[in-house]
Order: sequence, then structure tokens, then C-alpha cells
Amino acid sequence: MSDTGIQQFSLVCIVTPEQDKAVEFYEGLGFEKRVDQPFGGGYRWIEVYLPGGETGVALAPPPEGHEFQPQNTGITLTTKDIDATYEAMKKQGVDVDAEIMRGEGPVPSLFWFRDPSGHTLMVVESE
Repeated sequence: MSDTGIQQFSLVCIVTPEQDKAVEFYEGLGFEKRVDQPFGGGYRWIEVYLPGGETGVALAPPPEGHEFQPQNTGITLTTKDIDATYEAMKKQGVDVDAEIMRGEGPVPSLFWFRDPSGHTLMVVESE
């Protein structure tokens, strides 16, 4: 056991040059905005969470002087019905993969999607 004092995983930070557009997108996926606070240098700190969730996504502006580059976030969201989620996101105009990858054994069915900033996230089917 480590003596770092770390207790939980609370936030994943996604850099986005258009925070309002990102908030609208994530709210359309069912997230709720819990924090929208100004901080140093005219920036805003924004956090969105799935209802009842304890781990959130911070939608932060790019640091001044840094070129923005979309990333594969490594964020994985779960759903009980991958087909319904895929179709709902597609209907909303979300940039989803052309098809769902059907997993075998311990690999779940999944698909990737892109947010308005071009970041990639994954949705997997849970049991």
C-alpha cells in the first residue's frame, strides 16, 4: 500500500477550444454540468458527470501558447444496450464509427465516437 494519500479517481481532463460547444455535446449524451467556474487568466473550469456518477470529465481550455490537437482520450463509457446507444447517438448526429465491433469472450461489443473537438471516446456494452 502506498502512502500517497490518493483516495479515488475523480476527473479526466479533455482539452477543448470551444467549451460551450463541448458542454452542449456532452449534455446531449446525458451528462450534467456540475461545475462552471472562472479561474485565472479568463479561463473557465467546467466539469460534467453522468447522473449519479462520481467520476467526471473536465472540459478545459488549451493552455495559452499550446497548439490544440485532438486525442484518443482512453475514456470508456458503458451501456447495457450497445445497439440502442449506437442508433441514438447516430440519430443525434454524433460522429460514430461505421459499425459496432462485436467482441468475443471477455471482449465486449464496442464502438468509438468523436466529440466536437475531434477527441475519440469508446462505448462498450456491459452485462
